[in-house]
Amino acid sequence: MPQGQPSVVPDDGLTTRQRRNRPLVFVHTGVGKGKSTAAFGLALRAWNQGWPIGVFQFVKSAKWKVGEENALKALGATGEGGTVAWHKMGEGWSWIQRAPAEGEQTNEDKAREGWEQVKRDLAAETYKLYVLDEFAYPMHWGWIDTDEVVEVLRDRPGTQHVVITGRNAPQKLIDFADLVTDMSKIKHPMDAGQKGQRGIEW
Repeated sequence: MPQGQPSVVPDDGLTTRQRRNRPLVFVHTGVGKGKSTAAFGLALRAWNQGWPIGVFQFVKSAKWKVGEENALKALGATGEGGTVAWHKMGEGWSWIQRAPAEGEQTNEDKAREGWEQVKRDLAAETYKLYVLDEFAYPMHWGWIDTDEVVEVLRDRPGTQHVVITGRNAPQKLIDFADLVTDMSKIKHPMDAGQKGQRGIEW
């Protein structure tokens, strides 16, 4: 198994094993395709390690069927790897027993409720890997306070890894994160008038 070598060894008082196994915050941002796809690829690795996984989709509509959802749910149900819990803002969040009446909750309210549940799960160490899909948008739009997100993630207990995707990730989040990837677009089929297709976009 290939193992990358760090370019520096910080004088932080940690052993190599302690430093290697510390929990990470990932940010996948930028205008290019592949931010969520990369996060779900990481979830596959986590499933293989037997980690419990929590996916929270903050923007995509419930009508938008994401291929990775079916695949990861099926894997999670096999009992061979980790468990997978999938929550969609577009469905009103799975932990809310009764959907609010039409017009009762705005998307901003739903995003905040999703973040409140993530905070509860982090405090309870519910999952080993959290995929906060499109979570950069509620921060960018000012619905959720970036300073609070950074503080909660900094103080999270245990060894919980968190992946945040979405364009326009706030600079404070980027500065805090351990791994940041900017998906830049060089070329895309849509530039030539081609719409998204099955198996590629969903």
